[in-house]
Amino acid sequence: MGVTLLYLSLIVLIPLAAVFYRTTALSWGEFSRALTDPRVLASYRLSFGASLIGAVVNLVFGLLVAWVLVRYRFPGHKMVDVLVDLPFALPTAVAGISLTAIYSANGWIGRHLEPLGIKVAFTPLGVVVALTFIGLPFVVRTVQPVLQDLEVELEEAGATLGAGRSQIFFRIVLPNLLPALLTGFTLAFARGVGEYGSVVFISGNMPMRTEIAPLLIITKLEQYDYAGATAIAVVMLLVSFGLLLAINLLQWWGGRRQPV
Repeated sequence: MGVTLLYLSLIVLIPLAAVFYRTTALSWGEFSRALTDPRVLASYRLSFGASLIGAVVNLVFGLLVAWVLVRYRFPGHKMVDVLVDLPFALPTAVAGISLTAIYSANGWIGRHLEPLGIKVAFTPLGVVVALTFIGLPFVVRTVQPVLQDLEVELEEAGATLGAGRSQIFFRIVLPNLLPALLTGFTLAFARGVGEYGSVVFISGNMPMRTEIAPLLIITKLEQYDYAGATAIAVVMLLVSFGLLLAINLLQWWGGRRQPV
């Protein structure tokens, strides 16, 4: 126990405490002004808004991908299952460069979207695309094992009693998947809020438009504005802690819902 606590203190608790301690150099007025600066607020809106949109998209399509992987067998099934984990293994910088190359004005996909008036690279939409890309595995891998353990006999019993496919899904399947879906959604959202490498390339990093909060922290550090950087970091840290707390509560709730 002592070794564990010492290790956690050195690796996690002391560095995080240093972030809070650094903000004590600021008065409440300075701290408030640092957080209410228009550039900071714009970065928060983009980081949290794009993360939320990406997590919602992954909530829908992550469930669809998990459903197909569990319920269907088709040529290339194993390959598709492996590809789901690619955003985990791929360096974030590589992901950012790849997405930028694909969605830029002369990219494979971007060149077809430009005539339609849809610009992805160097816009907030590009940030959403990047965060959706890196967040998909969190939903799929959270829902997949729960879906595998779900007894098909429950669905067959519902069909025998006259329930349609939509009734079976919304009244039998979805309630059992709900804790896992919420956990995957929260994980994808949390990852998106703190994502840096895959976003800085495709976003273009334009202040007040496509600048995310983690990048603004780096910018302030480069300007030797350590107090301002730590003020922004404290907010990100509190949000991350809240999300982790929510994940643990969802997992506890999901465990209580499991039949004994």
